Amino acid sequence: MPHVTARIKVKGKQYEISVDLDEALKVKAGKGDIMSAMQGRNIFTDVKKGNVAPAKDLEDAFGTTDVYQIATKIITSGEVQKTQEFRDAAREAQIKQLVDLILRNAVDQNGRPYTSDRISRALSEAHYNIDNRSPDQQLHDAISSIKSIIPIRVDTKRIKIIVPARFTGQVYGIFKDMKESEAWLGNGDLEVVLNIPAGMQLDFYDKLNGITHGAARSEELPQKS
Repeated sequence: MPHVTARIKVKGKQYEISVDLDEALKVKAGKGDIMSAMQGRNIFTDVKKGNVAPAKDLEDAFGTTDVYQIATKIITSGEVQKTQEFRDAAREAQIKQLVDLILRNAVDQNGRPYTSDRISRALSEAHYNIDNRSPDQQLHDAISSIKSIIPIRVDTKRIKIIVPARFTGQVYGIFKDMKESEAWLGNGDLEVVLNIPAGMQLDFYDKLNGITHGAARSEELPQKS
C-alpha cells in the first residue's frame, strides 16, 4: 500500500507522520502494529517539508515524547489521508453492498427480482449519492430515489417489539429507519411497531438479541390495508 500522511491538530498546532496506509488503517481499527505502520521515527509539523516537531511541543500536546504513543494517538484520533484509488475502491464496495441489499429485499411490480446490473443502472440514472451510512441505513432512501426509474417495492414484515427499559438506550438506534410508531409504557419499557425488510430480518434479530440477550418480545402484526 502507498505511504500517506496521518495528521492531528492539538492546541492549535499540527502534528504529522508518514505511514503505510494499509497498516495505519489496521491501527485505527485497533488491530494493527504501530511500528509496522510508521515510516521512520519522527513526528513532524510538516511531513513534506521535513519539519520535525520539537520535543517540548510534543510533551505539551501529548503528555509524552514517546514516538510510538504519539503516532498511535495521531492515527486513532486524527485523520489518515486516503489515496484516490483507495476512495474509489471503497465507493465501489459500498455500491455493491447496497445493490446486494436491494436485491435481497426488493422486487418489481409482479414480485419478480431485479438483476444487479439493473439496480446499479437505476441508482446511476437517479443520481443517488452513496454516503457514509451503512447499506441498511441507506436502503429506504436508495429505493425511494429509484422508484421514478423502475417500479420497485420492498417486501416487509410488520413487527411489534417490546424492549425492557434497561436496554432501550442501546437498541433505539437500530429501529430508526424501520419505525412505524413507538410508545413508552408505564414501566419504562419501549413498544415499537417496525416494518422490517424481509431480507434484513435475520441480521436485525441477531443485533437485537445480542443487545437484549433475548429479553425483547416480538409479535408479527398484519399489514395495514
